[in-house]
Amino acid sequence: MLNRSSVIVRPKQPFLDWVNSYDGTRISPLEVDRDQTVYLIPEYLNDLDAHQVLKRVYETIFELELEGWCLDDEKWPSIRTLGVFLEWFTVEFHSMVIDLSGDPLVDDYA
Repeated sequence: MLNRSSVIVRPKQPFLDWVNSYDGTRISPLEVDRDQTVYLIPEYLNDLDAHQVLKRVYETIFELELEGWCLDDEKWPSIRTLGVFLEWFTVEFHSMVIDLSGDPLVDDYA
């Protein structure tokens, strides 16, 4: 078991509208919901603690989700508050992360 929790964000309609607006791409909710990124976050003890952790990490998650569809940050929405994030994504918290792989953890962002 890792000393981490995890969060998964699932795009809502405003995110899909943004993706479909900037370059003529047409994606459906089913297309984006097939495979979600799992973000490891600091451990939390309860729901209130989970939301406190989200306040600390949502900006990074928001930017990574936007970057996954558009590398040009000039086309990203200029207002990226926690409120907008919650309008654009459904958030799933998972308190336990168990590593079943025998391989060492590798951090590509380090």
